[in-house]
Amino acid sequence: MKISIIGVGLIGGSMALKLREKNIASFIYGIDNSQQHISEALDLKIIDAGAGLEQGIKGSDLIILAIPVDAARKLLPSVLDLVSDQQTVMDAGSTKAGIVAAVKNHPKRSRFVAFHPMWGTENNGPKSAIAESFAGKAGVICNKEESAEDALNVVENIVNALEMHTIYMNAEDHDIHTAYISHISHITSYALANTVLEKEREEETIFQLASSGFSSTVRLAKSHPEMWVPIFKQNKENVLDVLNEHITQLRKFKSALEKENFEYLEELITNANRIRGILR
Repeated sequence: MKISIIGVGLIGGSMALKLREKNIASFIYGIDNSQQHISEALDLKIIDAGAGLEQGIKGSDLIILAIPVDAARKLLPSVLDLVSDQQTVMDAGSTKAGIVAAVKNHPKRSRFVAFHPMWGTENNGPKSAIAESFAGKAGVICNKEESAEDALNVVENIVNALEMHTIYMNAEDHDIHTAYISHISHITSYALANTVLEKEREEETIFQLASSGFSSTVRLAKSHPEMWVPIFKQNKENVLDVLNEHITQLRKFKSALEKENFEYLEELITNANRIRGILR
C-alpha cells in the first residue's frame, strides 16, 4: 500500500515507522510545510520521498492527516476533492466534531474515516517518532456509519497494525470524553507550570528540588501551543465545562485548608483515591 502522510511529526512519523515495520506501507510520501521535517524524516527513513499535496494524494492508496486540528479541519475538504472512490483518507486529530462537520456534505465524505490514536508526548517533530508508541493504546474511530465499508476496513486494518484496540463512538461523545481525560490534564499542567514559575523565581531551585511527582505532573506543560490552542478552541464548550468543575474542586481544597478542616481534606483525598480502582 502506498501512503501519504500529511504532517511528518510525532504522530505521523510514529504511524509511518510502525506501518513500514508491519509491511503495510510499500512506499510513504511525506507532505509537510516544513522542509526541515521532510529532510529529517528522509534521513530517519520515516518516509521514502517528500511530495506536494496533489502529487502525494494522486500516488497513494491511503492519505493520513497528522496535523493540528485547525489545519486538518481546513485542509480536509481540499484533500477529499482530490481523491477517487478507491482511495481512503483518515486523520489523527484530538478533536473530532469540528473535523467531521467540515466535510458533512462533501460528495466524497464516505472516503473519510475520523480517527484519534490515544497517545502523544510533549515532544514534536520527526526525531520524536517512535514505532511502538501506539501499542496497547485505544484507537477511536468516530461516526463509522458515515464512511464507506471498504474505507472503514482499511482504517481498521491500520489500527490493528498499530497494535491498538479499536473503540467506536460518535464525534460529539468523543470530544466530551477527551475533554475529561486529556484536555483538562493539559490545562492543569500549564497552569501548574505557570504557578511555579510565578512564585518560584529561582530556576535553579526548581531544577534541584523537582521531584518525580512534580516532573510527571508538569510534563504536559512542555506540549506546544501550535497543537493545543486549536484543540482547546475546537472543544471549547466541553473544556470549559470540565474546567469549571476542576475549579470547584480546587476551591474545596482551598476552603478546607483555610478553615483548618482537615477531616474534610482527608475526605477529599480519600474520594480521589477511588481513581486507583479505575486506573490500575
